[in-house]
Amino acid sequence: MDFRHELKHEINVSDMIALRQRLRAVAKPDIHGKQGKYEIRSLYFDNLQDQALREKLDGVNRREKFRIRYYDRNPSLIHLEKKSKRNGLGSKESALLTMKEAQAIVLGDFRWMMESDRELVRELYTKILSKGLRPKTIVDYTREAFVCGPGNVRITLDYNIRTGLFSTDFLNPECITIPIPKGTAILEVKWDAFLPDVIRDAVQLKGRRTAAFSKYAACRMYD
Repeated sequence: MDFRHELKHEINVSDMIALRQRLRAVAKPDIHGKQGKYEIRSLYFDNLQDQALREKLDGVNRREKFRIRYYDRNPSLIHLEKKSKRNGLGSKESALLTMKEAQAIVLGDFRWMMESDRELVRELYTKILSKGLRPKTIVDYTREAFVCGPGNVRITLDYNIRTGLFSTDFLNPECITIPIPKGTAILEVKWDAFLPDVIRDAVQLKGRRTAAFSKYAACRMYD
């Protein structure tokens, strides 16, 4: 499992406009999006004790969370992901799911998972049994992504963040989500061994401090 450096800033619309212009000058748009931009829908997992939420809010040093997600309103390609944090570094593991498998998870049919040939699917199944993980809420947002070769840097601007409240109807394109308040946007920077000075300078924001912002936590504040 490869861990990467991460930093996050909660930013406003003015910050985002300034950052977008700077980043276009020093980095390239992610080729996987239309001009680097795409829509993301995620379904996060938690248990009855809200362990993932509480560990995030409490800043627990070693923690993990599971989610499933797809892009640009196209559920034909669905990813199961596990995000892990260790000593301030982050990593992500991923496996593909079919629409049928994703819908089975949403409906609470987990039995097939123990026979899966994907290790991450089996791991989620064990956490479902041992920790009581269940689908918890939908999080929708728009992402603009930039990449820089030196340092394997990836910079993202996430905005239009919306919560599904209690809904887990992940595959329903008509599922209603509502915006979180304040027009919150998130700057996130990830890199391997080093962060080039040109990128470090581009993402500097006067008066902004690194913050452990979580879109999942923000969307759970309205439960």
